Amino acid sequence: MNYNPKKTPIECNDMTEIRLEIDHLDESIISLIGTRYGYVKAAAKFKKNVADVKAPERFKAMLRERRLWASENGLNPDVIEKIYTDLVSYFISEEMQHWKKRS
Repeated sequence: MNYNPKKTPIECNDMTEIRLEIDHLDESIISLIGTRYGYVKAAAKFKKNVADVKAPERFKAMLRERRLWASENGLNPDVIEKIYTDLVSYFISEEMQHWKKRS
């Protein structure tokens, strides 16, 4: 699902329009997280052991990059890091279960 706003934030005339755009945006974000989860599950078939699934160095590098992207977009890097830490930690646990089933 791609987000195609009907109006930009500045074009919204009232809170109803703003909330509608936020709802559409959140729906797109959640759909994209679902797509990301599909890639996580698919990655399990390429992992040979628990260390490959957990990939702590990749996890740290990913967080550094997300922090940079947050800064570039005027967002608080600490908040984005927390969001991704929670999200990716959940995905790692799911990937681990998926990996164990196929092993």
